[in-house]
Amino acid sequence: VPMSVLSCMKYLMFIFNVLVFAGGTCLVGVGVWVAVDPAGFQDIVAAKTVLSAGAYLLLAVGIALSLLGFLGCCGALRRSRPLLLV
Repeated sequence: VPMSVLSCMKYLMFIFNVLVFAGGTCLVGVGVWVAVDPAGFQDIVAAKTVLSAGAYLLLAVGIALSLLGFLGCCGALRRSRPLLLV
């Protein structure tokens, strides 16, 4: 396998993991917003069912995605197989 292909794969994995990290961070932001100001969120979405449980679910999923994205970025840059397997 040529070295340029491996380098390209490294950067593609890094970009993908940055996108996962950004998505997780956005979910955390929405989860915090819903947990802190549920009335403002209800005005926009017009949904009133199980909003507090949804906020904590968004927080949990967002934190997990952010952590996985961060570990993936570190693994891609350092070529660490254990970090990439996580």
